[in-house]
Amino acid sequence: MPYGPPPGGVLGPLSRLREIIAAVKPDRLVVGLSERRQTPPIYELLDLRFSGVWVEEVASLYETVFHRVCVNELRPAQLIFSSSLGPQHHNLQLQNLYSTLIALVGILLTWPLMILAAATVKLSSPGPILFGQTRVGWRDKPFTVYKFRSMRTDAEAATGAMWAQENDPRVTHLGRWLRLLRLDELPQLFNVLKGDMVIVGPRPERPEFVTALKEQIPFYSQRHSVKPGITGWAQINYKHGNTFEDAVRELEYDLYCIKNVSPWLDFYIMLRTARAMPAGQGAQ
Repeated sequence: MPYGPPPGGVLGPLSRLREIIAAVKPDRLVVGLSERRQTPPIYELLDLRFSGVWVEEVASLYETVFHRVCVNELRPAQLIFSSSLGPQHHNLQLQNLYSTLIALVGILLTWPLMILAAATVKLSSPGPILFGQTRVGWRDKPFTVYKFRSMRTDAEAATGAMWAQENDPRVTHLGRWLRLLRLDELPQLFNVLKGDMVIVGPRPERPEFVTALKEQIPFYSQRHSVKPGITGWAQINYKHGNTFEDAVRELEYDLYCIKNVSPWLDFYIMLRTARAMPAGQGAQ
């Protein structure tokens, strides 16, 4: 039968792979098996690769196009034997160094804003100015993250731990502006000085959620192989979510950032974050 450009349908079975390739002459062959039990035609693919056809796994193409790691297609061997997998020790040491310097400069530059934010919290509702909450950090170690309080003091008295949501009724009127301008997160600069966090990394999650997410999402523990950050790749590429599907998507971005950790990616994320702050993007 003649072959033409694929209209989105099936060109034929794997047993006719050579014949299909010869007829279609693709620039790239992307391999993605719908079932893990299927075995790819290794020797046919090897011959095609040596004949000049570019052969690529669907997970690799997904990462290149979307700049995130496809959790559903990820296999442990891909991480174990990857020669380019971060985090490299020297990059993490460098990250700690410039994160500390940036935190110091940030505190010196923003202390007037911190005083203004503290006064705003005090005027908005009764209760403490700072809000401390336990989060899971590097190597699963718990630590206390600090923010300017933007919610009522009894925000979770009736519900227990729950994700923040859009138009969250627990947020005070003035606290909503603090969140919109990201001023509530300024105290986390002191978390960076303490060594619990860095400027760029996966956002730290609460232990109550981490326990459940580890059981449901493969590779979720790997996001704790680096220190958590004030901002990250997920924060500039995806809205902050409050569902299981959102957690999977954020993990895909986090794993991409961990795999490719470098000062250049960190500074790009910082620049994107700084540009988004005046517009309140990514805040919730």
